[in-house]
Amino acid sequence: MTDRLISEVLPAALDGERLDRVVALLADVSRSEAAQLIDVGAVEVDGVVAHSGKVRLTEGRTVTVAADRLPSAGPPQPDPTIEVPIVHLDELVVVVDKPAGLVVHPGAGHEAGTLVNALLASVGPLADVGDPLRPGIVHRLDAGSSGLLVVARTDDAARSLVAQLAAHTATRRYRALVWGHPAAPHGIVDAPIGRDRRDPLKMAVVADGRPARTEYEVLERYDRPTELALLDCRLETGRTHQIRVHLTSIGHPLVGDVTYGGRRPVLGLERPFLHAAELAFDHPATGERVTFRSPLPADLEALLRELSPVVD
Repeated sequence: MTDRLISEVLPAALDGERLDRVVALLADVSRSEAAQLIDVGAVEVDGVVAHSGKVRLTEGRTVTVAADRLPSAGPPQPDPTIEVPIVHLDELVVVVDKPAGLVVHPGAGHEAGTLVNALLASVGPLADVGDPLRPGIVHRLDAGSSGLLVVARTDDAARSLVAQLAAHTATRRYRALVWGHPAAPHGIVDAPIGRDRRDPLKMAVVADGRPARTEYEVLERYDRPTELALLDCRLETGRTHQIRVHLTSIGHPLVGDVTYGGRRPVLGLERPFLHAAELAFDHPATGERVTFRSPLPADLEALLRELSPVVD
């Protein structure tokens, strides 16, 4: 379900860095895992298989990483110590209300302690279509984001949900608090997203990125302690950090987002103000439209209570 072939032109920021560090940054893996990828021939530099991670690269060279070839530590294991609120559960799907701070599935730096590990313990086996480290996962939320997520329990359910997400018939709405007041009460950001050429750890709007489209509506404007706006955002695609990148690109980054928000204050938050508030899809078994909603968690609600709405 995910494309783990990564190919990037080395930006100026990484000029002179060792290949193993570059691979670690691009593939979001540890240095030891980067070394394993190089050892198994999964890394190319300018189309030639690399054999040493010690070589230093120069700006403009193309590094290609087949990240799926990283030797797996084995399938995720159930972990009954992790609590995840379950909103809906049936034989085909489980809808959860993910708390902020919980990583969705195992990966580099998070081999355990994830949402997947919790669900394997609480609901049992999940769909095994796609990446074995991500059973049942058909869409994701950033670790710092909270809210609704649907997970497939069977392969047929997974295929149905993936198809709906691809066709944009499954809908996801988010609440986002941003800096400033958008000029229009309603807007659409239609801009491709890819890795930031200046910082491979971040995403950005780039000409050769993957298509991405975010619709937003202003729900409330605030003028104290500063100009802020509460938005309802609807995803038509699901790129990494999509809402964060798109809103930053139009000059309205999320409050609390230290990665994309620059040096703005976080206003007491320990994570970006982004919550998946509504999720709707056609149930894989019946075709019936089902809709789930989640209220803002306590930390985000507390911040809103401190703000003063604009009086028209």
